[in-house]
Amino acid sequence: MNQFKDLFLGLEKRDYVRATTSQRCVRAGGKHNDLENVGFTARHHTFFEMLGNFSFGDYFKKEAINFAWELLTKVYGFPAEKLTVTVFHNDDEAYDIWKDEIGVPAERIIRIGLKEDGSSDNFWQMGDTGPCGPCSEIFYDHGEHIWGGPPGSPEEDGDRFIEIWNLVFMQFNRDEAGVLHPLPKPSVDTGMGLERLSAVLQHVNDNYDIDLFQTLIKAAAAATGCTDLKHNSLKVISDHIRSVAFLIADGVLPSNEGRGYVLRRIIRRAVRHGYKLGQKGLFFHTLAKTLADVMGDAYPELIEKQAHIEAAIKQEEMRFAETLENGLKLLEADIKALNGATTISGETIFKLYDTYGFPVDLTNDIAREQQLALDMDGFEACMEEQRARARAANQFSAEKTVAIDLSKPVEFVGYTENHLDTVILELAKDGELVDALSEGDHGIVVLERTPFYAESGGQVGDHGAISIGENLFIVEDTKKQGDAILHFGHMSRGSLTKAATVHAKIDESYRNDIRKNHSATHLLHHALQAVLGEHVEQKGSMVTFNRLRFDFSHNAAIPLDVLQAIESHVNAAIIANEAVAIEVMPIDDAKAKGAMALFGEKYGDNVRVVEMGHSIELCGGTHVARTGDIGQFKILYETGIASGVRRIEATTGLHALAITQESERLIATLSELFKSTPEQLVTKSEQTLADLKASDKALQQAKSKLALASSGELLANADVINDVKVIIAHVPDVETKMLRELADKLRDQSQGIVLLGSAVDGKATLVASIEKSLTAKVKAGDFVNVAAAIVGGKGGGRPDSATAGGQHGDKLDDALAAASTWIKAQL
Repeated sequence: MNQFKDLFLGLEKRDYVRATTSQRCVRAGGKHNDLENVGFTARHHTFFEMLGNFSFGDYFKKEAINFAWELLTKVYGFPAEKLTVTVFHNDDEAYDIWKDEIGVPAERIIRIGLKEDGSSDNFWQMGDTGPCGPCSEIFYDHGEHIWGGPPGSPEEDGDRFIEIWNLVFMQFNRDEAGVLHPLPKPSVDTGMGLERLSAVLQHVNDNYDIDLFQTLIKAAAAATGCTDLKHNSLKVISDHIRSVAFLIADGVLPSNEGRGYVLRRIIRRAVRHGYKLGQKGLFFHTLAKTLADVMGDAYPELIEKQAHIEAAIKQEEMRFAETLENGLKLLEADIKALNGATTISGETIFKLYDTYGFPVDLTNDIAREQQLALDMDGFEACMEEQRARARAANQFSAEKTVAIDLSKPVEFVGYTENHLDTVILELAKDGELVDALSEGDHGIVVLERTPFYAESGGQVGDHGAISIGENLFIVEDTKKQGDAILHFGHMSRGSLTKAATVHAKIDESYRNDIRKNHSATHLLHHALQAVLGEHVEQKGSMVTFNRLRFDFSHNAAIPLDVLQAIESHVNAAIIANEAVAIEVMPIDDAKAKGAMALFGEKYGDNVRVVEMGHSIELCGGTHVARTGDIGQFKILYETGIASGVRRIEATTGLHALAITQESERLIATLSELFKSTPEQLVTKSEQTLADLKASDKALQQAKSKLALASSGELLANADVINDVKVIIAHVPDVETKMLRELADKLRDQSQGIVLLGSAVDGKATLVASIEKSLTAKVKAGDFVNVAAAIVGGKGGGRPDSATAGGQHGDKLDDALAAASTWIKAQL
């Protein structure tokens, strides 16, 4: 186990030399990827619990083998004749212990050698380098009625002989050349799968038949409507809910990278198997409750975070549901088009992945069910084309930098000093090194020592000035390039020359505002975890002089009252005015202290730990001395930026005060307008809106009455064309509903053809209404569209009734005139 690596190597000492563990494991990627087998064998899982015992230079092979045998045969009561063991082919010591001390017959002790690639199932190592050693595996024989053979036989992949326990004897350290060096103190690292152990203890040969899985399978059956409790898809679903729930409980959310993509793949595979069972609705999230019921006693986080787990799964189900059916149709069509071929094209795999969100292993699952293969070379070619397009799209020009070769790194002293005398190492302009910068030049200055913080960890670079006498270079940004710190800016006065001694001074006001925002970001991170839950993880940040931006994992918008609780949490920490402690320490000490690190970030052996109140983080940025120095914290807005990722922007200090004062000014102005106190402003606003709505309704009713009253005049002025009455009129300022009522009334009264138009707020509305007996000659849609074309719109409807709208109300009269000409031609 990686957390014990330094102990095995003798690089670390602890106050114990023995340990036992119970570890939750997710296996869905890398060299031990079991995903495609999960649900189709008796023993493969994406999530399993691993039991282990360890010795760090204490006991070794003899004791480890005796401990294992005693636990299995005497405590658990396994029949000795049911157990078979393996050893590495040249590990005579382990072989002799099993044969002579334990008494295992020679025919049940199997030596396992090297494979063609040089690896062995009985030589375990953490990676290409590091601690390693021979191992001895213990197998349980489920009986002749189960297909399979003993380890090392052609039938070893069957389910008869199942590995229960692996005893690894850590006695070597492999270097980068592949050479094995004896460890100073040989150690032991063992692992036993709890699910496999439970199957033997419950007298079943299939892990999915143990009590825990049976409960989950029955719940999955009820959720999908499947009645065959042995169906492989139910096994897939029951397995996947475990890995999914624990990943989400640990703060992972579905995404397109890293652990988030592992989670997305597993959820989508489960959803597809539900679909295969006929369940096209959302179901997978409902199993989180059953899992909490059966595993919540051992893992309370499943109960505490059940709502969060359900919400995260449901959101991903909804997202995948939008594309699943169309993706399956595409794949089905591609399979039908194969005409006897056996390989699905790389283009199809890529389109399913890129357009429909199908992880490749999900496509592989479906292909395997059809006895088909995947063209992975073609898929990789499509992926590379996409990467090339992305690279081309991202080629843009920023400030011109320059290659700088320094004999030693630039020394940053800005944690303790705001200004100092230093020496110019290099100058650059337009991408070229130069000996001098003259007035008006834009360029780069590299100093031997600098107080300027270079942009890093989300914090922007410092501003300030570099000067010598009256010669002044204004620093507008600071960035890091390799060992160099680059000061970007322009020569405001005079000139600078290489090797000159200059005075470098940061803009302290600018830096202090950045300090406040950066420290507030730490307090915000802690507040989010305290208010929303420990699933919150930082996904990105930006700290500038006038605001901060913080991206974090959370699967729902945050209501105003919760945002206010987060804001209050941060301000309470500011009011507490606690000292900010900064210390450089070994990374293991920092982790033991509880310091939060960004997942995926690389840290050295020694790290800078920033502690303020309950917030402890690894951070290289600049911070206030006490939390009270922040002054005030104000959230500006909260929004979603990606699936499962939210963003908060906020500000601090005088910037926050300015926002608060502007809000107060707006409230005061509104209170004056509404003749109200601030406390009564909402009530007064609601009443005013209600009064306006009532007035508008009364106005529309008055307009309606006036319009209807005009029907007699409109009818009297109707044109008669070949014995058909035609009414075409502009009715001022009437809404669509009233215009339609008036047109229908005129049609009924005239038994003819009616087209009415009105303009409201600069937009035109047109309604055509035609006696049904006349629709053989004229269709309402054709009639209304003659006028609609002129006002910039289009309409439609039934043959006897149609409506249209347009953006150009000022052209309404022209439109009605055109319609009049058109109808005469039709009749």
